[in-house]
Amino acid sequence: MIQVEKLSYGFPEKELYNQVSFTIEPRQHCAFIGSNGTGKTTLVDMIIDPEKYLFDGKIIRSEEARIGYVTQFYRRDEAEQDMTVFDYLSKLFVENQAETARVCEEMGVAEDLEPLMERYQELLDLFQAMDGDHYESNIRKQLYLAGMTDKELVSVSALSGGEYKLLQVMKEMLLQPNLLVMDEPDIFLDFENINGLRELINAYEGTLLVITHSRYLLNHCFNKILHLENKDIQEFEGSYADYNVALMKRKIQLQEQVAEEQEEIERTAAVVDRMRVIATNSDIATLGRALHAKDSYLSRLRARAIKDPFVFLRSPGITLPKVEVDPETVALKVENYSAAFDDTLLENVSFEIKAGQKVAIVGPNGTGKTTLLRDIWKNQNPAIQMGEDVKVGFLSQLHGEMLDGEHTIFDEFMNPGFEKRSQVREFMKDYYFEGDTLKQKIKEFSGGEQNLLQLAKIAVSDANFLILDEPTSHLDTYSQIALEKAIEKYQGTILMVSHDFYNIVNCCDYVLFVDNKTIRSMRMRNFRKMVYDKHFKVEYLELEQKKKELETKAAQALEKKDFELARELCEKLEAIVAQM
Repeated sequence: MIQVEKLSYGFPEKELYNQVSFTIEPRQHCAFIGSNGTGKTTLVDMIIDPEKYLFDGKIIRSEEARIGYVTQFYRRDEAEQDMTVFDYLSKLFVENQAETARVCEEMGVAEDLEPLMERYQELLDLFQAMDGDHYESNIRKQLYLAGMTDKELVSVSALSGGEYKLLQVMKEMLLQPNLLVMDEPDIFLDFENINGLRELINAYEGTLLVITHSRYLLNHCFNKILHLENKDIQEFEGSYADYNVALMKRKIQLQEQVAEEQEEIERTAAVVDRMRVIATNSDIATLGRALHAKDSYLSRLRARAIKDPFVFLRSPGITLPKVEVDPETVALKVENYSAAFDDTLLENVSFEIKAGQKVAIVGPNGTGKTTLLRDIWKNQNPAIQMGEDVKVGFLSQLHGEMLDGEHTIFDEFMNPGFEKRSQVREFMKDYYFEGDTLKQKIKEFSGGEQNLLQLAKIAVSDANFLILDEPTSHLDTYSQIALEKAIEKYQGTILMVSHDFYNIVNCCDYVLFVDNKTIRSMRMRNFRKMVYDKHFKVEYLELEQKKKELETKAAQALEKKDFELARELCEKLEAIVAQM
């Protein structure tokens, strides 16, 4: 379907790809992963419209390729808001039929039939390509898969943001492209909607190329992985879980080889040092030649030391403020809080959070979670009381609210406490912003990179209460894991809104669950069980827990250079993945 050969491309300040090659075969479901800012969105745009770019190499598309595209950004069309969901999804089919009928009428009276016959054939071919004879049943099938059967006659304007996003996916799928490209379609979807997206992806019979950082989708949807890292692409035929096992095996092999090489390098370096001392105090010519030969050998050892861009992956050094809190004090108290726009979102909501607790607000899209979070941040509602000595740090979904898009990184970070550019430069290395990128305007960075910049600003504050609105949105999987580790070490209080299942269960003490316009506290074990019972077999949750434990133990064994234990754990991990 798609063949890319030795593709090289970049911008003046950054090279993105260096002779990358890969193929996408018909009917494959490919997940496209990689660190933030590596150029994933640019590459899919090049595949869709290669004429826009000047690049080296080849992008070859099948002559039969009909490409559909779902962007991570969308705007509601006001002219379509009063349509029902069914009418919205059937609009292109109905328009095609109406246009076909109009052309047929003109053919009955026209003298020159040739252009009308061509137009009629175009419309007929399009109708057949879209499976127009079955469009009504196809629409209802899509609604069923997405869990939106009850929305068929509902006005589009009444849909939540997540439901509307699923509508865009269904709209593209119904046109029956044989290559559908989706750029982070999961962003901000609640648990129900992300499961609807999972069902739509798994039922789709065409070829898929999906940019995603959702560990939930990655674990349940794809049979091929394209991994972009360090200007190169690695292909893997299989699931994301299988890919991670393969990476772990490769990492064990490489690190064991690296350890052996390092021992040889250290032995050779010691010999070179001794020979250099002797040669300094000797006039023997052969000793000088021997020293030169040994030194050259040492240089070759260092040059060929193992480097693997897909195994030794970069992970940002995310940190959060070093603070201390009194766990006996109340950091936040909410009593009889209500929120409404056209309709009541929340009413009579009451809860409190102790200092040092980490809590997630969870619930469907459009139920008032972000409204509550922002009211807590602003602290101007009488129903909300912050504890004494609370200093708030806020991460917003709206990057422009916390970052000035016209600023460079230097501009943005000279205020929070850095006095010299050299200090900013050194600090930002941990977040992989280096060189000329420090002079770029913030608005030019990707969504994930801007989220990292927000986290970096929080890191240099003295906030002891963090309010995080979808903190993992747009972040690559390695940054998500780095953030989870930072949250684990943080001693302050955290209240977050998140639809990222893994972020919640790995970071939080409990959840506040939005239910029937109010909020109730839910233990983490009950939350995990609730999510999985709806969509998976009972034993799946246990298998995933075992998988996580084995991954953690294998990583610890690698850190200790216990390669034999790491291999044993990796074999057990492979067996668990096979059961999943």
